[in-house]
Amino acid sequence: MFKKTFLMMQACGALTFSCIAFAETATDDDTIELQALEVQGRALSYYKEDETSLATKTATSLDNTPQSVQVVTKTLIEDQAARQITDLYRSISGMSQNNVSTVTLRGFAQDEILYDGLKGNPFGNFSIPQLFTIEQVQVLKGPSGAIYGAGEPGGVINYVTKKPTYEQQNTLQVTAGNKDFLSGSIESSGPANEDASQRYRVGIYSDRQDSYRNNVEEENQIIDLGYAWDIDQDNTLTVQYTDIHQYLSGARLRGIPTDDDGNFLADTSWNNNEKSDYQELDAQVFQMRLDHSINDWLESNVALRYFENTETQKYHEVVGLLDTDSDGVMDTTQRQYRDQVRSRQGITLAGNLIAELGDHTVLLGSDYLHEENSFLYYRASKTADGVSNLSLANPVYGQDDVSDYTMHLKTDETTTSDRLGVYAQDQWQMTDKLNLLSGIRIDRYEESYQDHTSSDGEKQYNDTGYSSRIGASYHVNEIWKPYASVSTGFAPQEADDQQKSQDGQLFDPEESRQVEVGVRSYWFNNKLNINLAAYHIIRKNILQDDPEDDSYLVSIGRIRSQGVELDILADITPRWVANVSYAYNDVKVTDAEDGVYFANTPYHQLGAWTRYDFPSIQSSIAFGADYVSQQKNRDEQIVKPFTVYDLSWQTHWQDWKFQVNVKNLFDKEYAVSGFTEKIGSFVGERRRVYLSAAYQF
Repeated sequence: MFKKTFLMMQACGALTFSCIAFAETATDDDTIELQALEVQGRALSYYKEDETSLATKTATSLDNTPQSVQVVTKTLIEDQAARQITDLYRSISGMSQNNVSTVTLRGFAQDEILYDGLKGNPFGNFSIPQLFTIEQVQVLKGPSGAIYGAGEPGGVINYVTKKPTYEQQNTLQVTAGNKDFLSGSIESSGPANEDASQRYRVGIYSDRQDSYRNNVEEENQIIDLGYAWDIDQDNTLTVQYTDIHQYLSGARLRGIPTDDDGNFLADTSWNNNEKSDYQELDAQVFQMRLDHSINDWLESNVALRYFENTETQKYHEVVGLLDTDSDGVMDTTQRQYRDQVRSRQGITLAGNLIAELGDHTVLLGSDYLHEENSFLYYRASKTADGVSNLSLANPVYGQDDVSDYTMHLKTDETTTSDRLGVYAQDQWQMTDKLNLLSGIRIDRYEESYQDHTSSDGEKQYNDTGYSSRIGASYHVNEIWKPYASVSTGFAPQEADDQQKSQDGQLFDPEESRQVEVGVRSYWFNNKLNINLAAYHIIRKNILQDDPEDDSYLVSIGRIRSQGVELDILADITPRWVANVSYAYNDVKVTDAEDGVYFANTPYHQLGAWTRYDFPSIQSSIAFGADYVSQQKNRDEQIVKPFTVYDLSWQTHWQDWKFQVNVKNLFDKEYAVSGFTEKIGSFVGERRRVYLSAAYQF
């Protein structure tokens, strides 16, 4: 795999020279003039986005959006040296890590990800999304069914991808760090012809690193291509292609068992996986969008997104804990070996018609999603099938030859789903101060499930879901801008889960409803921006194991989640800015069987990032903190609270940018979240130091 990384680095170098030549040709007759660094209004220019289309699918001011939307800007991503979404949780109030690639948002596990507003996540179920191709990360909080259809009630995450640019932009970046981290990237974007009516983007990224955990190494390679064409003054076509490869040895990387008080039962370097275990992802994405202006009051857009991926996992999993010396402390794990291949492919088609009718902005749209998932799973269990136990205190790896295991077919299934949604929305500027938003959506979904190990044949399931949203925003004055909304959502039960009904009756879809009130306020000539939101979410018809027979499922009833979020953006001085996010969340399970608990829902979260500029030396220093209060895992074991700190230094010299980032500054040992008593808690990253140099040409 190192050879593959080296080849990718060579490709970066080759592209560098070609882009330099292209840039020199393009600027022969131009005079390049360096501009002085501005120091006014830093926080708002660095870290704030005033407008987004995520919540409404139309370009809408955040002040006129009656629902919480949070945007992580490109500058904040770069300042924090964020490589993947897990690096940004502190900057999004109410979001924390749940299990592998899923997060907890407003009290609910959430794994629905959009790219440019379209479904089709290439990273699958257990791979962490990378940020090399991402310009912004946007989060719409609460149910989004009225605009995006089926999804989780906590919210939806949208990645805005990098597009071809009208102006030439070329960047070469190299980063090195401890634990043998090394990455290189080259990005080139700009006009492809004289009038810039055609534009291109080429991006290549490669990295590799070791880990504080035993046996773990990671490699990522990404190729990102884009082409945009202004066909005429009324039509623009954008086409993108992305190829992703991710390889992790010693994975699927799980947690470390703890006692009931949250103390690790092994050193934080412990890993249940052998060095030969691995998780590998190969994915491709093709995306296309046509924007068409029909006349001065009517426009349309049509988009297509196709993706396919294969995620292969061969790994050991903890399935039991043993107290071998009878001292009351678990000291040894029993293991399974799992050989799993997940393949997914899907296509999303979406079209919107937007009409500006006086005081009304009317949206009519439809989208269609077709997805096919297959899952093949063999396993060997415990010593009976040849899988050795592993000590928590003194692990001895390499005891087994995997080829000697007795493997059993566990799962061989295929799921095909089709979802069609139709929606309408009206944004009414009722007065100069009052804006009303209303929307409704109808979804039809059909799903088929086939268990290839059974003779029962294919199982079919279909249903219809309805979602709505109504809200209002009001501009009291330039300081106070309150809003309120009621939104609903739903999520269909999966076809394979429908087969686990004890009485044979189909389960109703999950349904959710949120009431949210908030206020956005701007103080001291816009130097202090405060967003305050309070919400109350009800979710019902959630499936859990039947306590009397875990081969069946039951609907546990209702879950209530409520809380408060506070986001502060401030220019403390013209050179000193701060970004602070706080969330309080309280989740309660009602009408449920005894022992049902929703994991990884901390009461308190606090994230902060502050930056101070030194204009005279073209430099800045930044400091971050991330606090998450006590949580519990699925077996109600404690996950201890933690606070970690980060540090960053950035300086510019001519066309170079140099940056040093230290993550987990004090090298704290901690758990970010919990899973079960057997698998334990997920270990937070130990101290990481990154030094990067980026050259713009």
